[in-house]
Amino acid sequence: MTSMRPERMVKLAFKNLGQYRLRAGLTMLGIIFGVCSVVAMLSVGEGANQEIQEKIQRMGSQNILIKSVKVPSEESGQGGRRSLVASYGLTYDDYEELSRFVPNLEANTPIKRLRYDVQFKSRRLQTDVVATMPWYLGVQNYRMIRGRFLTTTDMEYGSPVCVIGTRLARMLFAGYDPIGKTLNIDKDAYTVVGIIGDLAQGEVRLENELWMEGENQSVYIPFKTYQQKRGDLFIQLSKGGGTFEKIELHELILTIDEQENVVSAVDAVRRVLKRNHKKEDYSVVVPLELIRQARETRRLFNIVLGSIAAISLIVGGIGIMNIMLATVSERIREIGIRRALGARRSDIVLQFLMETLLLSISGGVIGLVIGAIIPLAITATTDVKTVLTFPAFAVAFSVSVSVSVVFGIYPARRAALMDPIEALRHE
Repeated sequence: MTSMRPERMVKLAFKNLGQYRLRAGLTMLGIIFGVCSVVAMLSVGEGANQEIQEKIQRMGSQNILIKSVKVPSEESGQGGRRSLVASYGLTYDDYEELSRFVPNLEANTPIKRLRYDVQFKSRRLQTDVVATMPWYLGVQNYRMIRGRFLTTTDMEYGSPVCVIGTRLARMLFAGYDPIGKTLNIDKDAYTVVGIIGDLAQGEVRLENELWMEGENQSVYIPFKTYQQKRGDLFIQLSKGGGTFEKIELHELILTIDEQENVVSAVDAVRRVLKRNHKKEDYSVVVPLELIRQARETRRLFNIVLGSIAAISLIVGGIGIMNIMLATVSERIREIGIRRALGARRSDIVLQFLMETLLLSISGGVIGLVIGAIIPLAITATTDVKTVLTFPAFAVAFSVSVSVSVVFGIYPARRAALMDPIEALRHE
């Protein structure tokens, strides 16, 4: 007897499974849930990873961020009295020495960052005021929406000008064109010369005004202007009194020429700061290291998610083995007749494996469809970002088919190894 043709084998497999529709459908559920959970979990994980990486990338992979950190004050002076003014953090000497001793330094950007009340007409809100240098725009990879950014002329003359973020423009200047208007920052008047957007935000036009959307809510003023008007002493008033803090620099952003040189530059930064500070009243953040850590975390996260989802696929495979063993028990006489008519053991194995493949492929395809719908529904109904990727589909489908075939081999071999005479005697 010649081997059965593949198309005939497929038709026979459909016919046999059609006799047990409910049982086959319930068995497929294990594969469906396993595949859709793999796709959905990996999509959610990929979305979270990309969101984290985008935020880190905004800080600049070639940047080194140094921030002043307030540490518990120690008693000093005669009689153990504490100073009324808390002095800590980065200094102008740090700025000068880092500019001289950090290798491959492309830019060194000093920043003062404080919260003030800002007001336009009767509208008032509290936001970050950033005193910085003209090259801050390039260092942070922000984009100008309208107008201009701070210039060297503004720095040289301490001009009372400012650049505002897109969200602040929308909230404070609704109905007005901010360019050229006067903005009050804690009683000091500044002229708005530009509107800055966040690189991570999409460009959205509303009433032909691109600047009206975004998440940047800060105000940017020339560093020298702030020095002339406010100096380094900051007074924070409250109902119970007030606090006095002297901070020369709140942040420094060091930009290195190449990513390969960031590690050696970080070592030099830490040496300079350790030499200049008795207390560790600063923190050093390296976005490049954060990116590498995020990638490693993503890899581990995907392994964990994949392992959890793979358990569902294994359960589905066990379900397929269970139904195929039950099918073999119910079709013993059929197997005996086919063997008596000349069917080889390989034909019996292939026939039962074909039925297993049909179950796994059908369940896998349905699982892929549901697995694609779930992340889209999550993104549409929540703020959670999800990303569908081809590897997630490929891995889920290939693993489901492989697991099903592996678990289907035993029932198929058990059917093929039956004695034809004993099978024919079975009732």
